[in-house]
Amino acid sequence: MLAMLARMPGATYRVAMNEEDRQIAQQANAQGLAALRASDGPAAVAAFASATAADPQAGPLWRNLAHAHRLRGDAASERAALDRALALDRTDFAALLRMAQLLERLGEELSAMTAWSGVLQMAQAMPEPPPALAAELADGQAYVAALRDRLDAASRAALAPLAAQLDETEARRTRAFVDLALGRRTAFSNHCAGVFYPFLPADEFFDCHHFGWFAELEAGTVAIRSELNALLAAGDEVLRPYVRMDEGTPDNVWSELDGSLDWGACFLWEYGVPNLPIIERCPQTAALLESLPLQRIPGRAPNAFFSLLRPGKVIPPHTGVTNTRAIVHLALDVPPACGFRVGGETREWVEGKAFAFDDTIEHEAWNRSDRRRAVLIVDTWNPHLSEREREAVITYFAAADAAL
Repeated sequence: MLAMLARMPGATYRVAMNEEDRQIAQQANAQGLAALRASDGPAAVAAFASATAADPQAGPLWRNLAHAHRLRGDAASERAALDRALALDRTDFAALLRMAQLLERLGEELSAMTAWSGVLQMAQAMPEPPPALAAELADGQAYVAALRDRLDAASRAALAPLAAQLDETEARRTRAFVDLALGRRTAFSNHCAGVFYPFLPADEFFDCHHFGWFAELEAGTVAIRSELNALLAAGDEVLRPYVRMDEGTPDNVWSELDGSLDWGACFLWEYGVPNLPIIERCPQTAALLESLPLQRIPGRAPNAFFSLLRPGKVIPPHTGVTNTRAIVHLALDVPPACGFRVGGETREWVEGKAFAFDDTIEHEAWNRSDRRRAVLIVDTWNPHLSEREREAVITYFAAADAAL
């Protein structure tokens, strides 16, 4: 503990400080440190009080005085000294840490959780804290985790009667609200590499009630999977690497997948253009896609393809090009240990089931199994766009293409 106490070298004092006060503060601080080593609490308090009186603008001296009060069990005086230190510098990490510990000891749980959360967030910027500090931080993490567990259980119990009345959208939002309030998740926003449509909800997964045609798509799972398996039986020549970076691109998170069939794709439609050789070999899949309300923008959409991820491979976190669309996954062949995260929510694919998400929110996928994972991916409209807004998007791109 003494290692964190300030010895107040002269260089830390204000240039305009009176020389006599400087010497008094330095000598009193040294006497206080010596008193602490001798376990003489009253002498330490008296010495540090003299030091702060001589230099009341020195935060480390107030921290030292707080420490002396702490050893004497005087919580009120400790708090007052820490308040003075923080009034001088609200980012004083040592003072914030001691205040969090004090609030924990006093049983002020909500304030303690807030204080500890701030300390732990600041500590994340430390490359490697000393062992003693690391142990204190670990205690703080355990304390916050226990409080969050208790709050989580209490809130879920209180919300249980209401939960049965919530629809799909309300239930997801409520869960996200509670998790966010407890610091267990982050609120993600849209990041578009291309076209951003303003004022749409930044929702991670779209609720299924927006897509009444999912039942029709899911009913075709067996036929779609059969046609995919027939394609693959001919060998991987029907696939191409999904990631194909331009020559000269610097190494980045995609380099491992660049030009590799570790993440392979077989397109039926790409940027609104049909891949006729594949469509001819997948007539049932093609007919089903033609019947669905996919996003259709000449030269841009739809995109529809089989996505194959080899065992042990990971698709790194990334974002897409536009929030005017929703990306639909239909799980075809998904072994255990495969997963998919969008923003703060992680899901597993369920064979024969579809879901839709906003790919302009950070997402990633992984296959930790020993078999290849296969899903069908198609574009449809963001369900929060009205029919007139969809027409506006199509019209804009047509005008842009004609003008350029």
